[in-house]
Amino acid sequence: PLPPPQPHRQQRPHCGGGQERERRGSGDDSTDRAPRCPLTPSISPRKQPASKSKTEPPLLRTNKRTIYTAGRPPWYNVTGTTFKEAFVIGLCGGSASGKTTVANKIIEALDVPWVVLLSMDSFYKVLNKDEQELAAKNEYNFDHPDAFDFELLVSVLRKLKKGKSIKVPVYDFTSHCRRKEWKKVYGANVVIFEGILAFANKELLKLLDMKVFVDTDSDVRLIRRLKRDISQRGRNIGGIIKQYNKFVKPAFEQYIEPTVQSADIVVPRGGENFVALDLIVQHVHSQLEKVKSPVGTQSALASAHQGQPLPRTLSVMESTPQVHGMHTIIRNKDTNRDEFIFYSKRLMRLLIEHALSFLPLTPVSVETPQGGVYEGKRLSGKRITGVSILRAGETMEPALMAVCKDIRLGKILIQTNHDTEEPELHYLRLPKDISEDYVFLMDSTVSTGAAALMAVRVLLDHDVAEDKIFLLSLLMAETGVHSVAYAFPEVRIITTAVDKEVNDQFHIIPGIGNFGDRYFGTDAASARSESGEGMDL
Repeated sequence: PLPPPQPHRQQRPHCGGGQERERRGSGDDSTDRAPRCPLTPSISPRKQPASKSKTEPPLLRTNKRTIYTAGRPPWYNVTGTTFKEAFVIGLCGGSASGKTTVANKIIEALDVPWVVLLSMDSFYKVLNKDEQELAAKNEYNFDHPDAFDFELLVSVLRKLKKGKSIKVPVYDFTSHCRRKEWKKVYGANVVIFEGILAFANKELLKLLDMKVFVDTDSDVRLIRRLKRDISQRGRNIGGIIKQYNKFVKPAFEQYIEPTVQSADIVVPRGGENFVALDLIVQHVHSQLEKVKSPVGTQSALASAHQGQPLPRTLSVMESTPQVHGMHTIIRNKDTNRDEFIFYSKRLMRLLIEHALSFLPLTPVSVETPQGGVYEGKRLSGKRITGVSILRAGETMEPALMAVCKDIRLGKILIQTNHDTEEPELHYLRLPKDISEDYVFLMDSTVSTGAAALMAVRVLLDHDVAEDKIFLLSLLMAETGVHSVAYAFPEVRIITTAVDKEVNDQFHIIPGIGNFGDRYFGTDAASARSESGEGMDL
C-alpha cells in the first residue's frame, strides 16, 4: 500500500505586500509554505495548547523554516455549525513600512497552525488600456483608494473569517491584470491581513478583531523603496523619487496616516520592536484560549442519541445471502488478508452501485442502432466526485473508479488527538469546482462519527450542498449514524450494515476490527505511529 500523506503544514499564503510589490508566494489546498523569518529570541515562548499531542511537538524547527505538524481541531459544534470565527489581525502602514516583516514575525511567535496571511496587493483593480499606459510611465496612483477592489476584498475576508474556502486573485504587476488561476485558501484559525489602506474602509474595519498600525519614519520608508525598486525592478532613481513625491507621499498623508486613529496598537520601528510584537502575540493567545471547542469528545458522541430510531436518511443495503456471507468472511478474525481484501472489494462495489441509485436522474430519449427510440435516464447534474477519508477510506476508490468512468477524486486526512479524544484535520486535497458536484464521501467504517462530521463540514465549507453529499461506509455503528444525521440531516448515509454498540476504545461491536490494519497488513502499533490511526472514528 501507498504510505500516508505528509502531515499538513501551516497554510500561510503570501499574496504580495506593499505598493506594486511582486507577489512573494501563494498557498492553496495542496501547496504550503513555511514562515520566512526566524523566530525572534526576544519574543517569549508560548504554552502549548491542550489540543496538541503531548507525545510529540507540534513544530519542527530548522534554521530556515518552521513546519507545523499539529492538526486543526474542530471549528464546529454538534449541530455541524461553525461556532467560532477566525481571529483577524489587520496591519496597516505606509509603503515599505515593514508590515509583512511584522506579519511574519507574529506568525513565527504565535506557534498556531492554520494561519493565513492575506495581502491587500492581491486586490488591485484590473487596469484598462489607458490606465496601463499611465502605469508604464509611473503616472498611475497605486496608493489611492480607487486603485483597490474593496467590494471583492470585503467579500473574501468575510468568508475567510467564517471558515469558508475562498479564492484569492493573483495580480500580475507586469500586465496590471489578474491571472486566470486564483489561489485557494481554506482553514484559518488566525488571519493576518496587511495593506497600505487596511483601515480605509468601514466594512473592512468591522471584520478586524485587532488593528495594528506599523509606524516607520518616512526617510526609512523612502530608502527601502529606492533599494527595492533599483535592485528588483531596474528602475532609475529619478523615476522612483518622482513617483514617491507625486503619489506615494501625498497618499500617505491624505489616506493612510489619518487611519492611525482606528488602530488598537501602534508599532514604531516595525519588526524591530520586539516588545510590541510580544504584546500582540500575548493578546492573540488570550483571545484564542477563550474559545473552547464544544463539539465534544468521542466519548460524548458515543453516548449521545442512545435509544433513538434510525434516521430517514440512512439506507442499509439489503442483506441478501451473498451480502450476509461476505460479512461473515470479513468479520471473521481468522480470515487471511487476501480473502479479507477480496471480499471487502466485492462489498465495496455493491455499495457503490447501491449508492448510485440515490442520484437524481432526468428522462432522456436516445435513438437505437435500429432507428428506434428508447426512453431512458441520465444523471441530473454535472458529475460525481469521490472523496476518501484517509487512510482506510482510500480502499474504496478502486470500486468507485470501476463503476464510474472518469471519476474525480479528493482526499482528507483526519487523525485523533489521543490526549483530547478530538479529531484533527491534517490534510486535504479537493478537486477544482467541487461545489458543483455530487460527492461520495467514503470511509470503511464509521464508529462515533467524529471523522465523518469533520469531513462533511470541510465539504460544506467548500460550498458543496448538503443534499449533494453521500456518506458511504462498509460498516457503521448506530452512534455514528445518529451523530451525522443530527448534525447534517440532508446528508444521505449509505452502508452495508449497522451494528448497535461501540466499546470503550470506540470500536464497533461486534464489528470488523481495525479495517486499515487488516487491509494493509499493518499492526495496530505501526498504524498508530505511521498514520495516527488506532481507534475507529
